[in-house]
Amino acid sequence: MMRRIPTLLLALFLALPALASPIRIKDLVEFDGVRGNDLVGYGLVVGLNGTGDGIRNAPFTEEIMSSILERLGVNVTGEQFRPKNVAAVFVTANLPPFARAGSQIDVTVSAIGDAKSLLGGTLVMTPLNAADGQIYAVAQGTVIAGGAAAEGQGAAVIQGVPTAGVIPSGARIEREIDFDFSTLTSLRLALRSPDFTTAGRIEAAINNNYGRGVARMIDSGTVVLDIRATQAPSPAHALQRIEGITVEPQRKARVVVDQRSGTIVMGEDVRISRVAVSQGNLTLRIEEEPMVVQPNPFAPGQTVVVPRTRAGIEEEPGIGLAEVPGGASLSEVVAGLNALGVSPRDMIDILKSIKAAGALHAEFLVH
Repeated sequence: MMRRIPTLLLALFLALPALASPIRIKDLVEFDGVRGNDLVGYGLVVGLNGTGDGIRNAPFTEEIMSSILERLGVNVTGEQFRPKNVAAVFVTANLPPFARAGSQIDVTVSAIGDAKSLLGGTLVMTPLNAADGQIYAVAQGTVIAGGAAAEGQGAAVIQGVPTAGVIPSGARIEREIDFDFSTLTSLRLALRSPDFTTAGRIEAAINNNYGRGVARMIDSGTVVLDIRATQAPSPAHALQRIEGITVEPQRKARVVVDQRSGTIVMGEDVRISRVAVSQGNLTLRIEEEPMVVQPNPFAPGQTVVVPRTRAGIEEEPGIGLAEVPGGASLSEVVAGLNALGVSPRDMIDILKSIKAAGALHAEFLVH
């Protein structure tokens, strides 16, 4: 058994801030009322090449198939179905804002039974409901599966996810969302990443563009636009004018770590006090070598196993103490850590220790 223990020696260093690039307002906020709606439906995919649901394992497939056939005028009461070319699926879609009746949207089809593949199947007409229970679209079409599967008596191979697929433009909108955008007298701009400084800059940028006070910051996540004060013909004209205005956002400093993949992402506003880092490895080696002991020939006794353990400690020579002077940029900070030759896993431990020492001035998120 081997265990590696990283050892760290930490001190202080400082990174200079970097200015954010100007971003359009339309990329920083969500406009009140301009949003999509999720749709979901329960349907049946037919025409599969023996890769559908096993009826005994998915009885709901038989129920929906009977319901569809009865709607088509086929009486199947008391009949036993054992086809392998049908599969029960969930159908999901997103109804975009201001979508009109007759427009088409993409849908995603996912098997919910024990079907092996939806490749080549056809989705039978499926109503799609919103959260209010109303039908807003109807989906139908050929499923484009996201993978492939093949199997024989002794082996099987699966690539991708053949039990899920998409139907491009597979649903037609039948009902529109009852929302009159043109009657709004004020409009809220909701920041995707709430921040008081960014909200204030958005307010100032809009007011400077109009030359008068038409926008007002309510809190860190909301800016209200007075449509009447803009003197625009409609709310759509007002949004068309302001959504292209650029603002330099001020985001919270974060360090995001994914321990599974060893990925480290550091924002440009991360501040680290002056730091010196030394990294080395200590290896503990424990080996079990049990020995069998037997009695002499024709002598009384029993065969026993005697435990024998070898233990040792190996310490690799340290790489030395690396220091990044004050006034360094973030890229120099990362270069300083890379200069130690540490792996991403050890670098995560270094950042954790810097945070624990109070030298990392940022929100530290571990996934």
